[in-house]
Parts: sequence; C-alpha cells; structure tokens
Amino acid sequence: MAAQPPNRPGQGSLIAEKAIVPVGVRLSTDIEYRPDRPHPYRARVRWFDPTTKRRLSLSEGKADEDEAQEWLQDIIEAAQAGLSPSLATMKLAEYGDANMNLALRGLELKTLDPYLAGWRVRVVPALGHLAVRMITNGVVDRAVQNWIVDEHSRSTVKNTIAVLVRVMEQAVRDGIIKINPARVSGWQKLYKQAEDELRDPRALALPDWDTLVQLADSLVAASYNQYRGWGDVVLFAASTAARIGEVSGCRVADIDTNEWIWTVRRQTTPAPGGLADKGTKGKRARKVPIIEEIRPLVAQRILSAGPAPDARLFTGPRGGRISTAVLRDATHWDEVVTHLGYEHLRRHDLRHTGLTWLADAGVPLHVLRRIAGHGSLTTTQRYLHPDIHKVTAAGAALSAHLSVLRAPRTLPATAVLTR
Repeated sequence: MAAQPPNRPGQGSLIAEKAIVPVGVRLSTDIEYRPDRPHPYRARVRWFDPTTKRRLSLSEGKADEDEAQEWLQDIIEAAQAGLSPSLATMKLAEYGDANMNLALRGLELKTLDPYLAGWRVRVVPALGHLAVRMITNGVVDRAVQNWIVDEHSRSTVKNTIAVLVRVMEQAVRDGIIKINPARVSGWQKLYKQAEDELRDPRALALPDWDTLVQLADSLVAASYNQYRGWGDVVLFAASTAARIGEVSGCRVADIDTNEWIWTVRRQTTPAPGGLADKGTKGKRARKVPIIEEIRPLVAQRILSAGPAPDARLFTGPRGGRISTAVLRDATHWDEVVTHLGYEHLRRHDLRHTGLTWLADAGVPLHVLRRIAGHGSLTTTQRYLHPDIHKVTAAGAALSAHLSVLRAPRTLPATAVLTR
C-alpha cells in the first residue's frame, strides 16, 4: 500500500475545499491527495462562466501541498483582479496566437514577416509553454541570452524581442499582468559579451581530461540519487564537441561501434508543451569520432538502452529527454562549477572544450570544421592555438607581398607623354 502523508486520509481524499467569492468570479477550490500519481496533490478550481453559464474547471498535479496551495492562490489573486482562471493560466503560445492581430496592429507588412518568424521560431519554443503570468524579467533575460549564444544576428534578436514585447503589452492591457517583463534593457551588452567570447572560445574550454572527469563526478554527486547518467552526458558532450541537445537526440542506431563513429542527425530543443526533436543546427548530418576514453561508457549506454535502434542513448533518471536547462537544474550546475573555480562555465562550453582539444591535437582545419558542423571556416579557425594564428597571418602577409610584386607596373602619365 502506498505511503500516506502524516494525518492524511487515503486514496482520492480531499485535503481542503472551500468557496471563494472574489470580485466578478465565484471560485470553488480543493486539493485532493492521490498517492498513486507522480504528482499526488491535485489542485482544482471550479467556476461558472458568466457568458456561457457553464460550470468550468481546471486542475493541475503538484509534488506537495504547498505547491498546490500556491497554484490556487495565484488563481484566486487573478480572480480578484477580474480574470477568469482560464485566462490567468493561459500559456504564452496560446495567448499569442489568439491575440497576435491586436498585438501587431499598425505595423507595416514588411515588418510583420520578421516579427512573426521571431515569434514562431524563437519565442514559442523558448517560452510558449509558460503561463503568461509566470513570465518574469529573469525568464526573458535567459531566453535572450540563449538566442545570442545560438549566434543569431542582432536584427534577428531585436525583432524577436520586439514581437514578445508587443504580445506582453497586450497582456498588460488585458489585465493579465501589471508590468511588461519583455522590456529588457542591456541586451546589446550581452550580445557584445557573447561576441567577445565567440572570438576566443578557447578561453572557455576546460584545461584537461582530469578536470573534465572531476566536473562530471561532482555533478553526479550533487544530483538527486547521484544519477550517473548526468556524468555520462558531460563526458560524451565534451569528448565529441557536441551540443547538449545533440547528445539528447542521439539514438542507438546513430553509433557505429565498428568504426566508433557517431552520426549526428538531430537535436532536442524546447517546443510548445515540452521538448521535441528536430534536425541539427546546420541542417546536415555530420560524423564525429568516439575516442577510446569514452567507448566503455558508450557501450554500456547501448546495452542499457536495449535492442531498439531508435532508443535514446542518454536520458534522465526517469527516461525523459535531456536539455541544457534540465542538466543545469538536476545537477545544481551553477553551484558545482563555482565551487570548482569555473564560474564562467556553461553547458555549451563543453563543446568549446572538445573543439579546443581537437585543434590542439593537430586535427587539420578542414576536418575540424566537418566535425564541428560549422558553416564558416572563420568560426573553426578561432579554436586554433594563437601561435598557429601567427603562422597563418605570416603566410597571408607573404602572399599579399608577392601579389604586389606580381602586379603589372603602369608608367606615370608624364612619362608616357615624353616618350
């Protein structure tokens, strides 16, 4: 029989039930304890829709009673401001789709396309699953920083922020929120900082293998139940110079254990309603070597995944998909890296680490570019050691000098006249 919380009755029992009459909306709320569910505390609110005269309800499972009470309190406060529970809990993607024409009224047609693209391609995957009332300045700041790190242009980021500002401004007018959290300032400075980091990605890399192993072990130790899979993800990502989303998208069939090659075909990214798989960032599959140090790890993961070729090689402790945010939260990443003396280190820096090590190992530039999946050779060149930069710069200087010597000489006009 499932364990019950102290002083709580059994399956399906009501913990609390009450009726509240805020301004404009009469609510009935209750919390039910259901021990057979992953989130056993079901918070529920019921009300009459004044337009349709129908009795409506919303419910959501929570891990504990405090979370359930907080969820109900948010709805009660919204109702006191005249909002129905359905509007108070509406997700950003749904709200934006329903109100986009209002939000973008007055814009010229040439402006609509980049705004709508920013909404569809960036805002909805990053924030669409959140309730409008749950979006804060901090949430928007992190989303903007992720867009910058993904190397979107300034104009792209600007248009993406602009459409988010307009949708959230409509939410202010509708009374869902009081202040527009999308009016972020200083993102241009974040952009410059990201550009500076991308100019010198070597500065973001871990120094050696032992440091990487120490990081992986420390993250495992800090996680709930010390789940070893988090360490495997970190070791695999750095060793293959891959993005966390690409590691999450890796399937058993993508691994060739004869040649020890990983064919990177997809990545897992945020999407409305959760995480979804899509093609790689460069839209092309690429092949990455699996080094000897992680082959036992990979072999064990394949064995654990089972015979199905589409089985994921790396999952969370409950079999769920992994994202950079999931890895961060599950391992207390920020606290761990700060304790180890690498305050700057982000999940994406595992990729910087792998590419830096490959460059230092003498991998030819054109091969390194294919492994990285870079569209531009200039991006790959940033991983070369500074001494190599000096050598190539010297070669470029010599070429420039020789081209001047080879250029045909022209006589001055006065010389032509005197001949």
